[in-house]
Amino acid sequence: MNETSPTTQAGDLVQLVSPSNKVYLLRLKPGEKLETHRGVLAHDDLIGVPWGAQVFTHKGSLYFLLQPTLNDILREIKRNTQIMYPKDIGFVLMSLNIAPGQVVVEAGTGSGALTTALAWAVGPTGQVISYEAREPMHNLARKNLERLGFLERVTLKLRDISLGFDETGVDALFLDVPNPYDYMAQARRALKLGGFFGCILPTTNQVERLLPVLHQHYFAFVEVCEILLLYYKPVYDRLRPTDRMVAHTGYLIFARPVAPHERSAQAEPATLGGEPEGEPDVDDSEA
Repeated sequence: MNETSPTTQAGDLVQLVSPSNKVYLLRLKPGEKLETHRGVLAHDDLIGVPWGAQVFTHKGSLYFLLQPTLNDILREIKRNTQIMYPKDIGFVLMSLNIAPGQVVVEAGTGSGALTTALAWAVGPTGQVISYEAREPMHNLARKNLERLGFLERVTLKLRDISLGFDETGVDALFLDVPNPYDYMAQARRALKLGGFFGCILPTTNQVERLLPVLHQHYFAFVEVCEILLLYYKPVYDRLRPTDRMVAHTGYLIFARPVAPHERSAQAEPATLGGEPEGEPDVDDSEA
């Protein structure tokens, strides 16, 4: 074993994975223990151990000690409702340009999956403000964030966003609510000019209702997309797709708030969005 390999420290979030792919996610705390049907692992025996090492319970059962990815963390979040899928969250983080030190607002905290990802991305110098109207979900998200160690980066607010957001000039804002078209005026006031807006909707009918409202409130460069994910069986001599894929989970909509002026006030919505880069124009008359 390489003696210079990084080792775990007290307070680290770690992942224990068995050869049968049983996974435990825990934060290392001196004096505590993980009790499983395959035996007990003392946290003290896991602190100072190189990442990737093999560790054994008192019964001799094997686990691999790994540093969890954000994807791993999101999969382990306790939930009462469906959370956003990691495939969508990853694209959201890139499309909203989420980076360390930023201030981000979201509405529709739910179980806190996207909240966790946003807190992970803004880092210890950033801040996430999350609004939720349902008290049970608000409380569950708080427990999840505290367990994962991200609560200090997040301000949770139990409130209906029809009353507006307290914040102004934020870097990005994301809505995970069924009727974002009712809150575009509030979103516009919270965002800085040129900031980043996003939301997720499950049906085309909802997207169709949102698009003209974005135009009315001077959101430009509108994009609508969905993310489809197909895994392959990693067997070298018979590589092929898995039997199931993660298909439609929701439509993602992104836009940028811009300053209104005479030309954009009269423009059609398409002039404020256009086709994605690399997509050629098609002349329907010759189709």
